[in-house]
Amino acid sequence: MTPAPDDELVFLPLGGSNEIGMNFNLYGYGPPHARKWIVVDLGVTFGDQTTPGVEVILPDPAFIEEHADDILGIVLTHAHEDHIGAVPWLWQRLRAPLYATPFTAFLLREKLREADLLDEARLTEVALSGSFTLGPFELTLITLTHSIPEPNGLAIRTPLGTVLHTGDWKIDPDPLLGPPTDQDAIRRLGDAGVLAMVCDSTNVFVDGEAGSEADVRAALTDLIPTLKGKVAAACFASNVARMDSIIRAAAAADRRVCLVGRSMIRMAAAARSVGLLSDVQPFVSESDAGHFPPDKILYLCTGSQGEPRAALARVADGAHPHVRLSAGDACIFSSRVIPGNEVPIRNLQNKLADRGVRLFTERDHPGLHVSGHPCRDELKRMYQWARPRIAVPTHGERRHLLEHVNLARDMQVAEQVAPRNGDMVRLAPGRAAIVDEVTAGRLYVDGGMVTPEHGEALRERRHAAYNGMLTVAVALDRKGRILSGPQVRAVGLPGEADYTLDDAVDDLASEAEAALKRLSAHDRDDDNAVEQALSRAVKKAAFRIWERRPVVETTVLRV
Repeated sequence: MTPAPDDELVFLPLGGSNEIGMNFNLYGYGPPHARKWIVVDLGVTFGDQTTPGVEVILPDPAFIEEHADDILGIVLTHAHEDHIGAVPWLWQRLRAPLYATPFTAFLLREKLREADLLDEARLTEVALSGSFTLGPFELTLITLTHSIPEPNGLAIRTPLGTVLHTGDWKIDPDPLLGPPTDQDAIRRLGDAGVLAMVCDSTNVFVDGEAGSEADVRAALTDLIPTLKGKVAAACFASNVARMDSIIRAAAAADRRVCLVGRSMIRMAAAARSVGLLSDVQPFVSESDAGHFPPDKILYLCTGSQGEPRAALARVADGAHPHVRLSAGDACIFSSRVIPGNEVPIRNLQNKLADRGVRLFTERDHPGLHVSGHPCRDELKRMYQWARPRIAVPTHGERRHLLEHVNLARDMQVAEQVAPRNGDMVRLAPGRAAIVDEVTAGRLYVDGGMVTPEHGEALRERRHAAYNGMLTVAVALDRKGRILSGPQVRAVGLPGEADYTLDDAVDDLASEAEAALKRLSAHDRDDDNAVEQALSRAVKKAAFRIWERRPVVETTVLRV
């Protein structure tokens, strides 16, 4: 296929650039007025203390939704939530065919089934190292290693050049499950010429290499036989190689394994669907595990990041219906602390310690975890193999992307571009450059509904969370005379010994009554005027008392 004079190849991240997570990348080909698009990954990130009540956050697809008829396909590189988690929420807005390898496809089907989309969405399984064509894009999967089965890079060939999109990766010489990184395939791409490499930046500040899963298996195999009592182990459920290592280390210590948490059970089913975990002993059910002697059972749990509803959190709270840990038992954290989760993890570990549980973490036992992302030496090797003309860092915060630019420059890469979400990068023809900026925001899953990032509900919830809430109610007769109240209730506001919350509420009620009495008879007939007067008076008094501006809700009842 020969490119037309006005054809362009562009890269457009709508999630995952200037942040770690929520990966959502677009490649466009053709003239600016008639581009065809492919989507690479469609992931989520998760809420924190700044988004009260919101657990899942999605990338805003507004730009590409307007061009949905021109989307040729959605290609998923691997099955982590930050790469596939938004599919069930956003697929109906895009309605494009889905492409994934068997393990990822298994988990994706489960998500589509839960969203009642399985019969609508067209999902094509692609074999490992397989190739397929979507319009002007010829795609080949490149086998990599990561912390989940079947991670893939993408060789995206177009008439204007080839892009290597790495997805998430590392170079693990002994990945335990699945093949090692296909170095020869990447070198062949480099020999043929790589226009651009869009590459993971997560560990760009970390010297050396990430390490091998084989090293973690050895550490676990050494540790678990030394432990007494019941043992719980927590890891990322998606890290099937880590699950496998824990299971085999437990077997070597003559312990049976009980999977605790829906994600563990789901991942084990996905692994078995592609032939993994096929030669291990059957798992013990939660209800049966309690009948085993303490030194004959290991609980493999979700919740390594302190997630409040995960299995390990319920165990720590003493709220799990089947699993109990107490003095003399042990808990292994075979995972890293994801930035932002420090507080919930610390709280979880303190609860376990308070129960007398002995803790083993990567901080005091460094061999218990290795990263799934490339450190500096691995990044250098990837650049030596692929030899791209253009470096486009992604999957990182701003400082990661800029440091990745510096590394690429040191590796003699001719051009470097570090886009933010919404920056459209022209890769060809000509020099790489940011040529446009499009909408790139976030959507919140709030109460099972997808809402705008700056929606009123979350704004009010944040306001109430930081400032508290007051309700004011008054009953008036038809002539505006007070029959009852004003009654004031406070939520989330403090009192003290010398000035209790009841005292403050009484003062607020007095201010509200005085404001109401100052209104003319005409204004007391107008519910809006009454509500505004009550609200203004209570807000002013609240700021005087607490130096805060709580949410104020007023109710006027006519009797």
